[in-house]
Amino acid sequence: MNELTQGIAVVTGAGGGLGRALSVELSKSMQVAGIGRDQAALDETRAMAEPGRFHPLTADVSDFNSVAKAFELASIFAPVTVLVNNAALYPRRDITEETAESFMEVVNTNLGGVVACTRAALSGMMDTGFGRILNVATFADVAPLPASSAYSVSKGAARIFTRALIADIGDRFPGIVVTDWMPGMLATRMGIAEGLDPRDAARWGAKLALWHDPSLTGTTWEMDREIPPPRSLKRRIADRVLMRPRAVARHL
Repeated sequence: MNELTQGIAVVTGAGGGLGRALSVELSKSMQVAGIGRDQAALDETRAMAEPGRFHPLTADVSDFNSVAKAFELASIFAPVTVLVNNAALYPRRDITEETAESFMEVVNTNLGGVVACTRAALSGMMDTGFGRILNVATFADVAPLPASSAYSVSKGAARIFTRALIADIGDRFPGIVVTDWMPGMLATRMGIAEGLDPRDAARWGAKLALWHDPSLTGTTWEMDREIPPPRSLKRRIADRVLMRPRAVARHL
């Protein structure tokens, strides 16, 4: 925990909504580099964060070169020890209204941005063998809503990327902790009017992002609690026969 607070956290989509709330909350504990496409919006986030703790970086996460430059700038302030992949697009378009170009624009941000930012962060994390990656996820791929095809497909693919990332680096770099977090329905531009205040969700997300424990790698969290992994019928029977205690889900 202390080591994490000594580096810098990179938060994508920091110009508003959950990304802004996460940036402000994290700035209470460490330096934060907030990535967004709108400089004015990032300046508003800086005004809300702890003085001198938030560094706005204008970049488009769907542009690999833009991401690389942003991470180079972030590392000037401190080594990148935390990455929160939050930036996303949710255009609410029916598939009959989508074009191949509009669909892939969403994929390039929601999936491509996660890949680009993760790869940029890993450059330094693999050198030290230490880091924290928190991917803001959703169940949209499990039960897509109408007019959400591009969003659901891209966010679902990002959850697969989390598992693929762990398959590649989990054994070699156990000190790089990777987790999916679903904040719930929020009262943001992408959410619903009666949703949760993003500042409340950010308190959970920031706490999870700062929690450096290898046992968190591969876990999925919804709001403030861990979602236990599914148990097959064979596993449930074996646990009952052997009287093994069921794993208890953790809470923030």
